[in-house]
Amino acid sequence: MKKCCVYVVLLLFPILVLGQVNQMEKQTNEGGFRTDSVNSLIPMEKQSLLRDVDVIVNSRISYSSKFLDGKQTIANFNADQLRFEIKGKIHEKIYFRFRNRYTSEPIPGNLDNVSRSVDLAFVKIDIAPRTNVSFGKLVADWGGYEFDYNPIDILNYNDIVGNADSFLVGAGITHTLKDDRNSFTFQALNSRTKTFQELYGEAAPPNIESTSYPLAFVGNWRGKFFGGKFETTYSYSFFNEAKHAQMNAVALGNKLKTKKFILYYDFQYSNEGLDRKGLVSGVIREQYKFAAQNALYIDNWLRAEYMVAPKVNVLLTLMSSNHYWKNNPDHDAPSMLTTSYGIIPTIQYLPFKDTNIKFYLGYVGRKYDYTDYAENSFGAKDYTTGLVSFGFIAPLLLL
Repeated sequence: MKKCCVYVVLLLFPILVLGQVNQMEKQTNEGGFRTDSVNSLIPMEKQSLLRDVDVIVNSRISYSSKFLDGKQTIANFNADQLRFEIKGKIHEKIYFRFRNRYTSEPIPGNLDNVSRSVDLAFVKIDIAPRTNVSFGKLVADWGGYEFDYNPIDILNYNDIVGNADSFLVGAGITHTLKDDRNSFTFQALNSRTKTFQELYGEAAPPNIESTSYPLAFVGNWRGKFFGGKFETTYSYSFFNEAKHAQMNAVALGNKLKTKKFILYYDFQYSNEGLDRKGLVSGVIREQYKFAAQNALYIDNWLRAEYMVAPKVNVLLTLMSSNHYWKNNPDHDAPSMLTTSYGIIPTIQYLPFKDTNIKFYLGYVGRKYDYTDYAENSFGAKDYTTGLVSFGFIAPLLLL
């Protein structure tokens, strides 16, 4: 939080000083004296850039009560989300965006040399009227609306998105068709932020070796139909995780919008030669000390929003996730290990017309249901978690 305040002061200080200088010039002009000896700290030709720069603090602060198997474990205040962001245009065709997360450990990844607390740090350049390229730490364009949402608006993620490494260093290109209804993105990224050894360590299977090309390739299509009432964001991703161990992922995001009602549906599929999410490996750990090979995750995510009044919005999120281990040495055993379920009813109150500050009351219920095979072979046990949360969501535009 202290760092965030320092950044804001550093950004606003030149503006305040400039205002004082301009005031001095005005007073001097009124007195009939020369003003050409008074210089702005920011050159006049650069001052217009400030009009194209936004400084935002994305925050969600709450008082929450947590439950495990129906019993309360703790109730406390918490800064669920706190992300400082600055973005804007520094040239007619050059844009930048930087976002730092203060709820994450600032530990540099030893593969990309960027702190894991940095979500975004990239430059975007328009190379043609409908085409741009981006370089830096990017958000992997997975597809799906759960992932597209501002994180401050998601009380709990489904299993694939919640356990994905989503901010990666690389480059991307986006082209929008002339109809403005279809755009296509292609990205080439690092497949992870950490080295193979740091990520898997002794859990790496003995028959799996690190690759010299830990790269990922992501393709995304965004479409708009029926005057923007129906939208899509579909993607395919290929991750070269290790030699002979790749990840293939598909995301199909759908959005239906009317005047007061919005419905989202995402389908997520992640077939992982080496278990990157770690959930399957966590189930079999009692019997197998290595990361699972050929893990499969299939997620469904549904979210409905309805404005019942000009200042009141009600939401309901439903989600499920199936986890499979396809490389089980017991070929007669079922591959499915776990199904998780989630329900998130929420009510939001928006008291101000001119700013997007929301007060909310929400409940997050999760159930983890293990198959008989997982229970008998690996000692897994079903359990539930709960969270009652009250607080506010504020994307504060400071500049």
